[in-house]
Amino acid sequence: MDPIALRDAYDLRVRRGPATAPGVRRFDAEEEGWCGVVWSDLDAHTADAAIAEEVRRAEALGRDTEWKLYDHDLPADLGDRLRRAGFVPEPPETLMIAETAALDTRVRLPEGVRLVDVRDADGVDLAIRAHDAAFGGDGEPLRARLLHALETTPGDLTLTVALAEGGLPVSAARIEYFPGTGFAGLWGGGTHPGWRGRGIYRALVAHRARAAAARGVSFLQVDASEESRPILRRLGFAAVATTTPYVLRARRG
Repeated sequence: MDPIALRDAYDLRVRRGPATAPGVRRFDAEEEGWCGVVWSDLDAHTADAAIAEEVRRAEALGRDTEWKLYDHDLPADLGDRLRRAGFVPEPPETLMIAETAALDTRVRLPEGVRLVDVRDADGVDLAIRAHDAAFGGDGEPLRARLLHALETTPGDLTLTVALAEGGLPVSAARIEYFPGTGFAGLWGGGTHPGWRGRGIYRALVAHRARAAAARGVSFLQVDASEESRPILRRLGFAAVATTTPYVLRARRG
């Protein structure tokens, strides 16, 4: 499939769905899940009202909310409208998609490293240790989301940790399945600075691609950073769009 066809298939099967408000589809997770808009069907006459409604809801809930804007979404100035309403753009990512059957699923790891699928709180702790070592940030919000997902929808998520000798977690990644769509999403994969450049990220992609193939998933999707984009391109993923998270922070205190 060409990139536009892959993009359109992703839009139709994953992003689109029953509208949850006029012109938009949002996820409002209870408790610790992600909240935000994943799809919109707006124009210059309807966009501002839809944005104002998302702001109102976010303020009423007292929770951060995100609007995932793709570069082909309309109207063309939707990003400017979101900024005027208080949403702040985060670094853009590249939506990359591959046909699962075309990927090399052979897992090649550096000596002393093994991959372990984890499904409990102890495993989540390992993943967060790897996340914090890779990104130097606070992984507590991610910990809460992962624990919530493993408790509520365990079949839709597989979390994998790369362990070096002595049980040191050096990377972690997950695959999230979108039942009934033929798609799954790959997330994470940040690696401890001392272990980068040894093929661990590539091995995690292959490991998750093998798991997806076993479940009959046709396509894999990644919101790729600048660092992971060339690796994914070499593995067979195609860049199909640019996505920018626009985040509205809840007022606290």
